Order: sequence, then C-alpha cells, then structure tokens
Amino acid sequence: MDTNRAEARKTSNALSKHVTCGQPAHVLASKDHAVAFLRHTSINIIIVDLECIGGDAELADLVAAAPHAVMIAVSAKGSVSRAMNAMRNGAHDFLTKPYTSEMLLEKLESHLGVFKKATPSRTASAKPEVAQGSKPAKAPTQFEGLVGSSSRMQSVYAQINRMATSSAPAFITGESGTGKELCAQALHNRSARKNGPFVAINCGAIPANLMESEIFGHVRGAFTGADEARAGAAELADGGTLFLDEIGEMELCLQSKLLRFLQTGSIQRVGEHKQRSLDLRVVCATNRDPKTEITAGRFREDLFYRLHVLPIRLPALRERREDIPALAQTFLERYAAEENRSFKRFSTYAEALLLQHSWPGNVRELENVIRQLVVMNDGEEVTELMLSPLLREQTVPVLSDITFTEREAAPSLGRSIEPLWFQEKQIIETTLETFDGNIALAAAALEISPSTIYRKKQSWAERASA
Repeated sequence: MDTNRAEARKTSNALSKHVTCGQPAHVLASKDHAVAFLRHTSINIIIVDLECIGGDAELADLVAAAPHAVMIAVSAKGSVSRAMNAMRNGAHDFLTKPYTSEMLLEKLESHLGVFKKATPSRTASAKPEVAQGSKPAKAPTQFEGLVGSSSRMQSVYAQINRMATSSAPAFITGESGTGKELCAQALHNRSARKNGPFVAINCGAIPANLMESEIFGHVRGAFTGADEARAGAAELADGGTLFLDEIGEMELCLQSKLLRFLQTGSIQRVGEHKQRSLDLRVVCATNRDPKTEITAGRFREDLFYRLHVLPIRLPALRERREDIPALAQTFLERYAAEENRSFKRFSTYAEALLLQHSWPGNVRELENVIRQLVVMNDGEEVTELMLSPLLREQTVPVLSDITFTEREAAPSLGRSIEPLWFQEKQIIETTLETFDGNIALAAAALEISPSTIYRKKQSWAERASA
C-alpha cells in the first residue's frame, strides 16, 4: 500500500522482477481495504506506507489480519522514534522513502532468507517458504538439553559424541552458568553407561569436613553424628558416571584421596579399612583456570593431569550471541507453559536488547531474566518494557575509551588519530554486527536515520573503488 499508486506499482514491479512470490502483487489504497483483503487472501509480504494508513498505531489491525506475513513499514519521515514505534506495533523492519528496490529486497532477504537478487547473466527466482509465525526463524538445534546452532556449540556437540564412548576422565571448563552439568549429563547419556546412575556432587556447596564422607561414604560411628553406615557418591555412581562440579573448591587433603581412587579404582569409607572396587567414569568441571590454581598451590598438578584427559571448554554466551534468540524462545515456551501464560514470541526490539546484553551470568542469567518476565507479565509478545531496567537502559558499546577530541588533546598517549569517516565506519559496522545486520535497529540504537546508514555504506564503497 502506498499513497502514491505509481510508486507502489514501481515497488511491486521490482519485486516481480527479482522475486517469484507464487502470487501477484496487489496495490490497495487504504487500511480498511487492506484489512478486508488480507482476511480472505493469503499474503507473504506486506509493504505498508505509514502515511497512507494513518500512522504506526494502525499497524496492529494489519498484523491481526495477516499474522504470518512479513511486514515492512515505509515512511517519508525517517525518524528514529518512527522506526521504533513501527516495529513495536508489529512491523518486521522499516525503510525511509525514497528507497531503491535493492534496499527493499535486502530487507526481505534478511527476514525470509529465501529471495535471490537478479544478476546480469540471469534472473534468479525462488519461491518463499510460507511463514509459520510472525517472525520466521530457523528451529534451534537442541542436543541433550543444550540449545544452540552456532559453530561453537556444534563443535561442543561433536566433542561430546567423540568422547562419550570412552571411559577416560573428562574435564569441563567454562564460566558459571554455561551449562557444565548439562554437558556432563550429555556425556553420560551418549555413553555405554547410560543405563547406569549419573551422580552429581557440587564440591563448592559441601563443608570441607563433610566432603570426604559425601564422596566416599562412612561407617557407623566414624564421627559424631554418623548414626548409620552410608554409601558415598562414588559408590552410588558405580556402573555409571560421577560428576564432580566445581572441583577447584576441593581441599588439598581430599584431592590426594581422589587421586588415589583414580589410580587404584578402589575406595575406603571413612572409618573403614575395607577396600571397595568400583567401575565408574569421573567427569569434573570448574569455572576457574586450572593452571592458575596449580600455580597458586590450590590444586594438585598430578591430579589435574590425571583428570585432564578429555577436555571440553564451554563458550560464554557472549561468544555465541547467535544462539541467544533460540535460548530465549526455549525458556519462554517452557515457563509460559509452567506459569500458564500466553507468550509466544519476542518483539524485534526486545530481541535486540537481549542480543546486545553482555550476559555475565551466561545462560543461567538469561533463563532467570525470561522466567522473571513471564511471571510478572502476560501477553502473546514480549515487549522491551517487560524486560528489566538493566536491559532497557543499556547502550551500544563504543570502540574506544578515548574520544577523538581527547586524542587530539593528548598526543602523548601514543594512539594514532584516525579520520572521522573511518571512526564512523567502525562504529556503524560494530553496531550492525551487534544487531545481526538489522539496519533499522542499528540506526535506532545510534539515533540516526536508517537512510543515513545506507548513504554512509554507499560512500564507503565509492571511496574503496576510487
């Protein structure tokens, strides 16, 4: 729909030239006509002129009439607030008029991923897949409870598959909240011991004076309060897997006993002289740097090399940002069902805020954020206002901790002064990377018009070819 029917025809002709949609393009003059038409016709793509329909608030009626269509809002008023309001009201993206057919096709390509631009040698054609939701997305890859399709997680999955067949100790490292216990469980589930027990013990959550008993067990009367004999975690895991989480917290005296168990395959309960032979696999994990702990004298080097046979490092969430939408959607569906809420998706801007956050608490922090917003709100779509103030108030990171003016005033710092256009290019490209190439969101974060980014990119290309 467009106020200028000639311009609208030009847009539809451009789409027809470059894209085979499987159905003709339709030009409608008003919002009421469009709503009536969409209720009875299957449409994949909608181009909406905001001036034609009376503003961004009117988009909701179009979304309701065609919830599965990809909607691009266009306007001659290319302000940041205009773009953000359009996306908050249901548009998938925003373009400032005048725009080229290449700009429009680039937007559609980023949202559907199925359009091919024409080349001089031939005209490409591709039928778009029918969207099954208001935000078409690739189904997330799930692996034994771990979620993510990034290359880093695919590498982890491959390591787990290769290591699962072995009985050698595995050593998992990674920051808190990255899913180390899920990784250990995956190793167990994929192993020949999967029908045996999986016993997990957190070495940092048990007092030092009770740790030996927790792992190796005790006999009656071994110490005050030991009213009956009890098997420890190692015995309970016989025939399966023993997972020692946060092993860096274990006291040195107990580390020597664990080393002996790994060497001999047998244990003694506290207060008992009898040796008990066990058949189990040991998997351990820590959020500390083992080499630093060894240097500081807090971890035995011989124990480290006995355990560090098959190492796996889990990446921090900030190292695999492309998995954030899939993780967030998984948690949203889980807790919406648990709390009897109606949530089905995230708004474009809410998702952008999730992508931008640094997530120091990793997947656990993301899970807690999603659970909190589900408990405290309801609706089909998560909006940015439902997110915590910490997420809403964040700003796009800058590339340097010193401004251009400060560099001029302090040449003694030894930093080279770069041209302003080059600094602009770095900032815009970094912001685009943060928002996964979405120009509308990047422009909103930088508080500039999307058309400004297009013009800048064109000028950089001309400068490069000069």
